[in-house]
Amino acid sequence: METLVALGMPGTWEWIIIILIVLIFFGAKKIPELARGMGRGIREFKDATKGIKDELDEGINDQEKKA
Repeated sequence: METLVALGMPGTWEWIIIILIVLIFFGAKKIPELARGMGRGIREFKDATKGIKDELDEGINDQEKKA
């Protein structure tokens, strides 16, 4: 069971190493731009899923009114 826990989330040292590697590859100036881009992408995805949900709800309401 302990081996399964070891394969889970990275610990403190692993996160520190990951952050250092990201800083080395992208540099401190590029990281805010990457974060903004990810934020825009997540926002667009949420908007698209909300739009699809609204269309489905509207279709269901139209069918209930016809019945």
